[in-house]
Amino acid sequence: MREAHPVERAVGIDYYVSDADGTGGGLRERPEEFRVRETEAFDPEPLAADPGAYPHVLVRATLRSWDTNDFAGALSDALGVSRERVSWAGTKDKHAVTTQLFSVADADPADLRAVALDGADLDVLGRTGRPILFGDLAGNGFEVVVRDADDPGNAGAVTADLRGFARGETGVTGAEDGGGVDSDDGDPAGSGSAATVGVPNYFGQQRFGSTRPVTHEVGVAIVRGDWEGAVRAYVGNPHEREPETTRAARRYVDETGDWAGALERLPRRLGFERSMCHRLVENGAEGPADFRAALEAVPDNLQRLFVNAAQSYVFNRVVSERLARGLPFHEPVAGDVVCFRDADAPAGLVAPDTDRTQRVTDGRLGTVRRHCERGRAFVTAPLVGTGTDLAGGEPGAVERAVLDDLGLGPADFDLPSEFGSEGTRRAILLRTDLRVARGDDGTLSLAFSLPKGSYATVVLREYLKVDPGNL
Repeated sequence: MREAHPVERAVGIDYYVSDADGTGGGLRERPEEFRVRETEAFDPEPLAADPGAYPHVLVRATLRSWDTNDFAGALSDALGVSRERVSWAGTKDKHAVTTQLFSVADADPADLRAVALDGADLDVLGRTGRPILFGDLAGNGFEVVVRDADDPGNAGAVTADLRGFARGETGVTGAEDGGGVDSDDGDPAGSGSAATVGVPNYFGQQRFGSTRPVTHEVGVAIVRGDWEGAVRAYVGNPHEREPETTRAARRYVDETGDWAGALERLPRRLGFERSMCHRLVENGAEGPADFRAALEAVPDNLQRLFVNAAQSYVFNRVVSERLARGLPFHEPVAGDVVCFRDADAPAGLVAPDTDRTQRVTDGRLGTVRRHCERGRAFVTAPLVGTGTDLAGGEPGAVERAVLDDLGLGPADFDLPSEFGSEGTRRAILLRTDLRVARGDDGTLSLAFSLPKGSYATVVLREYLKVDPGNL
């Protein structure tokens, strides 16, 4: 293990599990060099189905350089309908070519076919009885190109380390394993097939804000009941990666708490921050209820994201502490909580079902370890909420230590409206079959698939080992 980049440590990602040096380089020089395709899990009825029973039209969109929310707005504008009638399964990166599902309520398929938006190709698939909802996908497949690598040959050693981590081995190096990307077929294992690699299932940097990672700070303040602190963390709280004019406006907030003055200074593009300030100017900013109302001035999905980011931060810290203590990821110890494999996942995609969990006792330890070895069960850590049952033994001690350090507990997530959460659990080990190929121009190409909710960047960071801003 080696220490992570300081920006990553700020969101609970403390380590790389690969000791090998990274390749360096950067991603997304061109959108076509970061491709994402949803592994779909939503089957429509034919377009000829009764619109009364199946009022939503399902569309597969291939988008170039589109933010998902922006595309939803542009699509609704093109159709002349409310944006609330457009839904989707997963949010994707703007700097990419993405293929993903959307549904539009009460739409005419002919109107959808007639939509002409730059960088968007639409394929009308059929009708559904309900809108597609966030999470209505099985996973995502990725094809990624790394350019300007300092040492692309390091990819083989990284792959060897990650193969060892997937199997629960320690001290594996590329030199010992013989892995590399210099074979004729570019295969990291030199065998003509993909290598099964593993990484900690961290929430990636973009969960917290790629340029300004503060959403977890907002969420932690909300869960503590510090509504004013949450607003200040979002509207103030300048970050070194931002333009100076933006930092100056945020510093003004930190120093004065003058919300009307902040409106004059905040750039127009910071619409959510400005919405909060507008609400505070209107209501007088006199107490906690006014600051809560300011947070409720932003869209519901952003309100949920704040608390989700706090949960993700706790999860990342638990995972990092587990690494620091040398606890295994590929199999449980007594006290762990495991979940089981999702039997409904598409063929070829191994996905956990966090609705089916079991605490591991001493008497069941051997049996559950065999299930994990066969890919039928997965060790988990909590996304803390009111329904969270913390683990026992040393894993439980890790979870409680992180929560105690933050001054949080499951009951604190009993919050009003969009801010409350029952919580769940999440697998701590992310495995995938990965191929690495080295191009004649010195580029590296990586191809792999992940279950929904997992981040490509937590795989890619192990290979590049660069500033997260380059991911």
